[in-house]
Amino acid sequence: MARSAEEGIRRTVLQYGHLCDDGRFDEWADLFTVDARFHVMGSTQVGRDRLQAWIAKAQGPESRGRHAISSPVVDLADDERTASAWTDFLFFDQQGSMSSVGRYHDELVLGDDGRWRIALREIVFQGKTPELTQPPPG
Repeated sequence: MARSAEEGIRRTVLQYGHLCDDGRFDEWADLFTVDARFHVMGSTQVGRDRLQAWIAKAQGPESRGRHAISSPVVDLADDERTASAWTDFLFFDQQGSMSSVGRYHDELVLGDDGRWRIALREIVFQGKTPELTQPPPG
């Protein structure tokens, strides 16, 4: 079944939370391009392998919780192979307390295999301003 670009992008964004929460970091890393950049709290990780090692350390079993992710606002580029997306999220720790609130700012590309992957993700926590990306369109 063929999916629309927006459905494919939404699937990638939502799988991010599921795979991270479940500790499935091999699959999680495949949501990103080989040369992806991941920017959070002033630090940038570059490359799929580095992202995978970083998230496995940052989200060890004792640190995992549950992501609640909204439906993204998607801007598909004219070439229909690149897109930007902005997605609000909440993160709950293992005790069920909300521990962070923010927005994912993503740049995505359509791979030759038909899957959308994240080329750049910046996590912008509530009350902060983006450092690498633009805010969502008005």
